[in-house]
Amino acid sequence: MSGLLYIVATPIGNLEDITYRAVRVLKEAGLIACEDTRHTCKLLEHYGIQTPTISYHEYNEVERSEDLAARMLAGAVVALVSDAGMPLVSDPGYRLVRAAIENGIPVRAIPGPSASLAALAASGLPTDAFHFGGFLPHKPGQRVKALEALAEEQATLIFYEAPHRILETLEAIERTLGSRPVVVARELTKIHEECLRGTAAEVRAQLAQREAVKGEITLLIGKATGPPPDDTPVEEAVEALVRGGAPRMDAIKQVARRRGLSKREVYDRLLEARQ
Repeated sequence: MSGLLYIVATPIGNLEDITYRAVRVLKEAGLIACEDTRHTCKLLEHYGIQTPTISYHEYNEVERSEDLAARMLAGAVVALVSDAGMPLVSDPGYRLVRAAIENGIPVRAIPGPSASLAALAASGLPTDAFHFGGFLPHKPGQRVKALEALAEEQATLIFYEAPHRILETLEAIERTLGSRPVVVARELTKIHEECLRGTAAEVRAQLAQREAVKGEITLLIGKATGPPPDDTPVEEAVEALVRGGAPRMDAIKQVARRRGLSKREVYDRLLEARQ
């Protein structure tokens, strides 16, 4: 009979931020797969959990996933944890979950702390829609392209960022997205927790005054306020849609909607252009 895989969320800083259910599951599991066994042992010792641990990280997850899947097929109950927060969210675990599913092993998530959601809730930015982008690319050119691709996203953008890259990233945001509101949430739930708010330029100026920026960082960017202004003359915009196969009246409606105009205003501008 096959075993079971638990995906267990663990504290992102304060060790009190763990559910009763998570503690129980970690105690009852036959094995805990950890991103870093040394880090997880601090949590286990705090709660008196004596379950055996095994390493599971980005450098061994291919072979380790096969090993753990075999153990679960033989009946083992495995709990997967990362160093902080929910496993698989910018952390290893995807291959193990896929291996479990492909072998018919039940997978159950034990919800709990998440740096991205905690930062969003405290940010003061809109929460009705958000886009989580993990870590932005390390290379400056690729980072700018990634931000440009999200320039019109009608959602709050959330990223994780390394402290030694945050100044470069804020500069890229200022250059690419302008003066949108930005929040840098640092060391969430820990002693030195803080949220810096302002434009990218303002927050960067605050951080640049420090000797060094340290700690885990969650970066949030306000949503686009609307599509960028279109400077194309109305008649050219309509004709472009017509050439693309749209009926003229539909083209007029589309241009009017995109520019916040009435159909009559668009039609009048077309007449003026012809005259």
